[in-house]
Amino acid sequence: MDAQPSRRGLSAQDLQKVLEVTRALAAPFDLMTMLSEVTAAARQVLQAERASVWLHEALAEQLVLKVATDVQDIRIPLGTGMVGVCARERRVINVPDCYADPRFDPSVDRRTGFRTRCALTLPLIDHKGGLVGVMQVLNRTGGVFDAADEELAGALAAQCAVALQRVKMLDALLEGERMKQELELARSVQMSSLPSVMPRVPGYDAFGMSRPATETGGDTFDLAQRDGQVLIVLGDATGHGIAPALSVTQMHAMLRMALRLGTDLEAAYLQLNNLLAETMAEDRFITAFIGLLDPAAHAVRYVSPGQGPIVHFHAATGGCTTHNPTSFPLAAMQLAKARPALTLSLEPGDILVLLSDGIYEYCDSHGEQFGEQRVMDLVAAYRHERMDALCERLLAGLEAFAAGAPQEDDITVVLVKREESA
Repeated sequence: MDAQPSRRGLSAQDLQKVLEVTRALAAPFDLMTMLSEVTAAARQVLQAERASVWLHEALAEQLVLKVATDVQDIRIPLGTGMVGVCARERRVINVPDCYADPRFDPSVDRRTGFRTRCALTLPLIDHKGGLVGVMQVLNRTGGVFDAADEELAGALAAQCAVALQRVKMLDALLEGERMKQELELARSVQMSSLPSVMPRVPGYDAFGMSRPATETGGDTFDLAQRDGQVLIVLGDATGHGIAPALSVTQMHAMLRMALRLGTDLEAAYLQLNNLLAETMAEDRFITAFIGLLDPAAHAVRYVSPGQGPIVHFHAATGGCTTHNPTSFPLAAMQLAKARPALTLSLEPGDILVLLSDGIYEYCDSHGEQFGEQRVMDLVAAYRHERMDALCERLLAGLEAFAAGAPQEDDITVVLVKREESA
C-alpha cells in the first residue's frame, strides 16, 4: 500500500526552495532545457538521487519518458506501472519499498545497474485540470519520502506543470509562426511564376487570374508569347497548401524551359509527365491544359491531361461546345509515347474558356454545384465584353450563387478571345 505518514506545513526553508524553483522555471526555455530544470529542481528540493519526467500524449494515451539519467525512449500506456497508475488515477503514489510493490518494474534497474529503493510519483496537472505528465523521484537521501516530502513535491509539481504547459504553448506558437512564414514564402514563389501582364496579340484578347483557397494553392496559369505563338496553360494539382503549390510551380518552370529550348508540344508534354511521375508522390497528380495559339492560323494546338471541360464559345451560333481531357493527368503514370495534340479553330468572336474545378464544383449552402451550364450562360451573356470584364462577371455570378458559402478550392480563370470582325 502507499505510505500515508502524517502531514505538516511547509517550513520557511522549504518554501524558499520552492520559490527559487518557481523563479527559475519562469525563465524562457525550450522543452528539453525546461525538463532538465524540472528534474534538477526535484532532486534538489526533495533530496533525491534521481528524477524523471514523463510527458502525456493524449491521442496515443501514452506516457513518454523525456528526461531521466541513463534511460531514454520509453513509452508506456496509461495504467501501467507506478507512473501509469499515477497518470490514470491522478494521485500521488509514495512507495517506501519498490521491490515489495507489484506495480514496480525492475527491468530498468537491471538494464542500468541502478538500485531503486523508494519512489515518489506525482501527476503534473495544469491550471485547467489537464494531465501534462508525471514526475517521479527516486531514493531519498537517508531514508524514505514522508508526508512533508509529498507536500513539498506537490507544490513543486504544480509549478512544473504550469511551466511545462507554457513551454508547449510557446512551442506551438513558434511552430505556427514558422508555418506561416513558410506559407508566405511558398505563396510568394508561386505568385511570382504567374504572368504579371497579359500578352498583347493583334486580333486577340487574353486574360488570366488565380485566387487560392488558402495562403497557397494548387493552381497555376500562363499566357505568354513564344516565337510568334501564345502559350496557354492552366494547371491544377491535387490538394492545397505548400506541396501542391510547389508541384504546379515545378511543372510550370519545367514546361517553360522545355518550350524555350524549342521542344515541340507533344515531346514537352511527354518529358514533363514522366519527370513528374518520378518525383511526385503516388497519390499526387496535376490536371493541365497546355496549348499553343497560332494567331496567324487562328488555331490552338493543345494537350489536356486530365483537365476538362474545355469550353469553346462559338460566336456564330451563340452557344458553347465542350471538349474532354485528352489523356490521364500529369504524373499519374509513366508514358512511352504521347498522343498527337488536338487542334481547336477560333472564328471571329469565339472564346476559349479554361476554368479550374474550383469554379465548376463551388457549392452553395445546400450543396449544389455551380456547374458548367451557369458558366456557359454567363459567357454567352457577356461575350461582347473584354476578357478581364468577362472574368469579373464570372466571379460575380459565382459569388451571387454561393450566397456566402466559403471558397473550398482554388479558382483559376484563363480566357482567350478572337476579336470580332469590324
